[in-house]
Amino acid sequence: MRAPSRNPTPSMSLESATRACMPLARLAQGTGRWLAERFGSAARPADDPREGDCPSGTVYLVGAGSGAADLLTLRAARLLQQADAVVYDRLVGDEVLALIPAGRERHDVGKARGHHSVPQAEIGDLMVRLARQGKSVVRLKGGDPGVFGRMGEELGALGEAGVPAEIVPGITAASAACAAMGIPLTDRAHAQQLRFVTAQRCREDGEPDWASLACRDETLVFYMGLGKVSAICEGLRGAGLPDDWPVMLVANASLADQHFLIGGLADMPARLAAEPLPSPCLIVVGSVVRMAASTPAGHAVQRDRSSRHETVGS
Repeated sequence: MRAPSRNPTPSMSLESATRACMPLARLAQGTGRWLAERFGSAARPADDPREGDCPSGTVYLVGAGSGAADLLTLRAARLLQQADAVVYDRLVGDEVLALIPAGRERHDVGKARGHHSVPQAEIGDLMVRLARQGKSVVRLKGGDPGVFGRMGEELGALGEAGVPAEIVPGITAASAACAAMGIPLTDRAHAQQLRFVTAQRCREDGEPDWASLACRDETLVFYMGLGKVSAICEGLRGAGLPDDWPVMLVANASLADQHFLIGGLADMPARLAAEPLPSPCLIVVGSVVRMAASTPAGHAVQRDRSSRHETVGS
């Protein structure tokens, strides 16, 4: 339920409030005109001055962010409007894909957990082939391309073929998830360190160093870990973190169908079994998670999202 609206502050008259808001309104109008002029037309005439901003034969490794179009960077939006071909992954949101003008080449190389529709080597070959055909190419990847996105391998393929490339960062899932939940990744009272960990290492032949991860003064964020929640909780508990140490799972962060669970290391596997979450799902471990119960942004999430929320003790 949304909070009831409040009456205007009695110390300011309606006329004064209107005058105060006029500069903001003019700023919004000016920004809207700039965006319309910049991205409004899908057609690209031969003398379009924007043509030089996306030269042919270049591959742009672009972060699509968390999936919400309004969290995409302006540079990424511009390149999507201008590129001749877009090579994209499964984690790129439909709102972002809708920004690609009609008639442009689209290549879906989407990867789901355990189901790689196109092998990594073939993705590299595809980008090289498109660039050598004289096309400007956007390689669109969910989140930030440099965070567990295999960007290094794709840069290697492009470099070996002599194809120029540029990197356009995006909002990584950790930032999007914590922002959507109204909490910071770091905080002076909770976490002075931050670590991103790929849960793909949580296997028998690639066990993480749990002792080094089980710190109380840092935030741990596990990517690609939905199927490894039990192993992560067990490993951290075995390394010394208490049973009630806060852990948060966030699925589809920043999107309308965002869901989340908050609990402790001991009970989170059972909570997840009782209320399964979809993939992609991020795992955040650390005392910053406790802040979700009290911050104003966290309350907004609970009101406005289709979410599940369980609090943990302070």
